[in-house]
Amino acid sequence: MRNKIERRDGRDVVLYGFGRIGRLVARLLIEKAGSGNGLRLRAIVVRGGGEADLVKRASLLRRDSIHGQFQGTITVDEANSTIVANGNTIKVIYANDPSEVDYTAYGIENAILIDNTGKWRDREGLSKHLRPGIDKVVLTAPGKGDVPNIVHGVNHDTIKPDEQILSCASCTTNAIVPPLKAMDDEYGVLRGHVETVHSFTNDQNLLDNYHKADRRGRSAPLNMVITETGAASAVAKALPELKAPITGSSIRVPVPDVSIAILSLRLGRETTRDEVLEYLRDVSLHSPLKRQIDFTTAPDAVSMDFVGSRHASIVDAGATKVDGDNAILYLWYDNEFGYSCQVIRVVQHVSGVEYPTFPAPAV
Repeated sequence: MRNKIERRDGRDVVLYGFGRIGRLVARLLIEKAGSGNGLRLRAIVVRGGGEADLVKRASLLRRDSIHGQFQGTITVDEANSTIVANGNTIKVIYANDPSEVDYTAYGIENAILIDNTGKWRDREGLSKHLRPGIDKVVLTAPGKGDVPNIVHGVNHDTIKPDEQILSCASCTTNAIVPPLKAMDDEYGVLRGHVETVHSFTNDQNLLDNYHKADRRGRSAPLNMVITETGAASAVAKALPELKAPITGSSIRVPVPDVSIAILSLRLGRETTRDEVLEYLRDVSLHSPLKRQIDFTTAPDAVSMDFVGSRHASIVDAGATKVDGDNAILYLWYDNEFGYSCQVIRVVQHVSGVEYPTFPAPAV
């Protein structure tokens, strides 16, 4: 007699903001819809953008210059302010502030809201989203104050069941924390520095113009731009057991997606390059971090090769350098799509409808 499979109810999801990360998270949610045991994208909240707003937003979901065509069909129902993607009806709600929305009016209950705007990053600001119909808030930017910064695969098991507000940290934090944990577990890490060579983002200017930050006002497609990164300081929140000081800085470069983190570590013992590579390859294949860390031996790998990677970071074996107790890891990461996959994993975990992966992890 066949065992009866337990079927759990799905969970409503609301996206607050519909920019680069919001649209990729939407694609991932729609991709996983229909499993009978997953997340339901019920609504998107945006500010009104004028004439044909809904059509323009649907078009941005349908075609992406970096990530390609949406896999499936998208139609727009302007009369009901909905986008229908692969049969999933998604309500588009126009609001200038979270206080304007009662989600229960749209049949949304016990939902997880994903804030993609980054406008509010502390508990007080994010609490504005805890409106009727919303049970939890997940931020796709580094959280401030006592907001937990979660890197799936590393500290997602520390989320308290009653926690209503949490952050998925940054793309760079997600890229460096899993390899940092792996290296600390095996060798011990005494200190480190991360230098990220990061694709430009929407907060930079196409041409020189005023910007609240000094260098980011200069033309993003024409310059390498030195800027700060909060990833190093965020390590302490996501990996508190790592006592080593980690410093960091960043250079924005004229590519639209995929970045690389150069992680320079002083280890607790001497080792060899071959040993480190063998260890990291094994981690990428067999450890609990296998969904976060990938591994490539391609001798001619370049950044565009990693567009669409679902891992938080990819170890470049050919670039890795080890000298005694010093190791330098080169970690590619799709700072848009790979990060969005990490966000979805966190949302699945807190929703209670996390999908099984195969082979199943060893108990």
